Amino acid sequence: MQIEPMPLPIEGQPIRVGLRFQLITFSVARTIVNTGYRLIYAFLPIIAAGLGVPIEAITQAVVMRSLLGIAAPVLGTAADRLGHKTAMLIGMVLFIGALGLVIIWPTYPAMVASILLVATSKIIFDPAMQAYIGDRVEYAQRGLAIAITEMGWSGAFLIGMPLTGALIAVRGWSAPYVWLAVVSLIVTFLLVRILPAHEKPAVAKPSLFSNLRTVLSHPSALGALSVGLLICTSNEVVGIIYAEWLHNTFFLEAAALGITALVIGFAELGGEGLVAALADRIGKRRALIGGLILNATAVSALPLIGKTQTGAMIGLFLMFITFEVAVVTSISLMTEILPQARATLLAANVSAYSGGRALGAFIGPMLFVLGLRANSIAALVLDVAAVLILLAVVRQD
Repeated sequence: MQIEPMPLPIEGQPIRVGLRFQLITFSVARTIVNTGYRLIYAFLPIIAAGLGVPIEAITQAVVMRSLLGIAAPVLGTAADRLGHKTAMLIGMVLFIGALGLVIIWPTYPAMVASILLVATSKIIFDPAMQAYIGDRVEYAQRGLAIAITEMGWSGAFLIGMPLTGALIAVRGWSAPYVWLAVVSLIVTFLLVRILPAHEKPAVAKPSLFSNLRTVLSHPSALGALSVGLLICTSNEVVGIIYAEWLHNTFFLEAAALGITALVIGFAELGGEGLVAALADRIGKRRALIGGLILNATAVSALPLIGKTQTGAMIGLFLMFITFEVAVVTSISLMTEILPQARATLLAANVSAYSGGRALGAFIGPMLFVLGLRANSIAALVLDVAAVLILLAVVRQD
């Protein structure tokens, strides 16, 4: 991975920095955005109580948020037209606006609008960032590069969730939105300075519909998208109810749920570390199969070992570390399946993930009426289906 030289900054021009620093900045930006995205899961009962609405009202908003992923291919192609930098900045501005809604108007309608705007910001920012990496990092090292940026996902639980839990415990459910807004403004300014200006290609790129036709006619691309949908559905089936499960079973409150998030954060960081260390060496397809098999084992064991608080923490750790290995490896694999339509395929991948989360968020609470075991069995079946599709359709990279 080549590092660009770092000359003195020129007034009015982006600061030229090494690619590694850009990757770290992406990781920080994603830590902030993902904190805003994920705090709904960790503090679902507390936020619902603060708004004076039932938990189901918030989960319905989460389902609506996931359905926004249908628009991802359109927004992903827009990144090709406007430039990766512009798309990333638009995503950050939308995220700041989503936080501002809750700060100014802390009500249920504002929360629903904020949840949807946060999702829109991720739909725009993530594919643009991943396409930027795909254009600049050779495939042999792309697993490492993607893993570095995905540390913003675990960083949300390791850093964002404990801070969020502490603020909620002291100042109420809406307090975290203020610090998230302040840090987001700083990160957005940094992105303005360090990213190079977009250069329009000499030859016009294919249209949205041309790229979509390319994606939809490519068996490996369709197979990989199906795997992504199944992975996220499996994780969401359990992820949407884990806070309620812990709250009801062990009577955990805001501060304790924030500490619980640390366990999940370390699991995800461990998964990203495993991808960074192994995926490029053993092959991304092989690493993905291994991650799925281990995740299926972990979700199967969760009801058995989750009868005590310690066992529950161990079970969640195993579930999230194996899920992170699978999902981060799948993104790395996706970056090279269709290089000629990279941004569109990565945006379609966001659609697949969003569709999986929407489906999981929809069926997870209904299954939980029957108990955690029902959610666990559903997640196992989805993981097995993903492995079978991967073996049958997606070719070795």
